[in-house]
Amino acid sequence: MALSVSSAKLSTGVEDDKVHEAFVFPKFVVMGHRGFGMNMLQSPDEKMKSIKENSILSFNVAADFPIDFVEFDVQVTRDGCPVIFHDNFIFTQEQGVNIEKRVTEMALREFISYGPQKDGENVNPMFRKTKDGRIFQWKVTKDDPLCTLKDAFVKVKRSQGFNIELKFDDNIVYGEEELRQTLENILKVVDEHAENRPIIFSSFHPDAALLIRKLQMSYPVFFLTNGGSEIYADVRRNSLDEAIKICQEGGLQGIVSEVKAILRTPNAITRVKDSKLSLISYGQLNNVVEVVYLQYLMGVEGVIVDMVMEISEAVASIEVRKEEDDEEVDGRKCLILSGEESKEVRISNDDAIGFLTKFVPKTT
Repeated sequence: MALSVSSAKLSTGVEDDKVHEAFVFPKFVVMGHRGFGMNMLQSPDEKMKSIKENSILSFNVAADFPIDFVEFDVQVTRDGCPVIFHDNFIFTQEQGVNIEKRVTEMALREFISYGPQKDGENVNPMFRKTKDGRIFQWKVTKDDPLCTLKDAFVKVKRSQGFNIELKFDDNIVYGEEELRQTLENILKVVDEHAENRPIIFSSFHPDAALLIRKLQMSYPVFFLTNGGSEIYADVRRNSLDEAIKICQEGGLQGIVSEVKAILRTPNAITRVKDSKLSLISYGQLNNVVEVVYLQYLMGVEGVIVDMVMEISEAVASIEVRKEEDDEEVDGRKCLILSGEESKEVRISNDDAIGFLTKFVPKTT
């Protein structure tokens, strides 16, 4: 069942940016990463190459499971059309030579010409470059054409929430006017087609996150951070504490953190809550049921996942009860149902933290 509309939209009529009311999800939310999960073409796991990421097919398959949002990346083409694509570049081949083309420098017509077409043809094959420089042909079990943001609003089940990530290149310095034009193009599509769909905006780019908040007051804005897993020249991106500061200064509603940052500094959850901010997480560890379950216990409000079927069904089966007459005040008793099996587990907050930190590599 999708999240109720009212829970994903801020109250209207608030004009003073200094007024900041806490935004709280009404339940623990599960979000499908790029729909039914991102594609890792280099992975031996066929699940990571099952359905084309960031496609209408991927969004609608994900929506068949008990999730609340699909998360996807939006960029704007040279001619002002918001499109859904994660990478900064599309890779293709011309006469056997690999060629890269920046998404934001292409017109819409060229962008949608890559990959499978609606008529079944595939004239311009797509490739993907991994972080280590390897290039793989973009082959998945179930392919689907590239799409625009408008396509998603029109063709994806209307009950499905959208977490719209505002995608910008880390290696480019954007001026305010360029950011404004990009965001206004995106907001135009949202305003025309959102209707009552639950929507949140998110971005790793601090200025984009702050600006989208100034440009609209209807939908929550979350700041994305890896919490120091990588270090950037912009110090605002380098820790959860900096993320909290940005949210407080700009009137943002929450933080989307790499799960490793939360596991390394679990006390940050309290700092986020004390700042009247929501906290959800992303990262490959969110494909581990136990990690998701313990974040749930610790107060994280939602997760972005690739293993949509496995995680959504596990979360849907969790029943948490707190026994008021238990001597261990901080303890929680949980019944995890998985298929026909059930397991009752009692875990204290300290136990949870100890367990979680085992999943995080020690920093040097």
